[in-house]
Amino acid sequence: MRSVAGGKSRSIILIALLVAFLCSGCGLKETSGGIPPEVESVVGTVTDDIADERYDKVYDESSELWKRDATREQSAEVLKTLHLKLGKVENRNVHSATEQQNSGGQLKGRAFIISYKTKFEHGEAMETFTLIEENGRWLLARYLVNSTALK
Repeated sequence: MRSVAGGKSRSIILIALLVAFLCSGCGLKETSGGIPPEVESVVGTVTDDIADERYDKVYDESSELWKRDATREQSAEVLKTLHLKLGKVENRNVHSATEQQNSGGQLKGRAFIISYKTKFEHGEAMETFTLIEENGRWLLARYLVNSTALK
């Protein structure tokens, strides 16, 4: 009898752990791709701002990390070069998306890193957006583009 009762207790514990594990991600609002709508919105806004040549707006609405890495002029120059060489985004597909909770380093706190395979007007590229949460808002921390069209 003890082994049957012990087996039931272990089964109940395993089921409880499984339910707890499955529910642990329920608090994060996600889209079908696993990227929260707030993060997707920032990516969309940055994309639109670059396409419409609002480089100062991208800078103004970026994180402190972005502003430490580049001046307003440097930021605008790089974004303008990307826009001139690649053109507007025609479509993009998520390659990977990772949420991080970091206790230290440059990306301290909550961060989201999304890589896209992107088709621009003048070529294809891999884009990586790094967003960090500052004061409850998602802000651009880094934006990397890798493309042979940039040579």
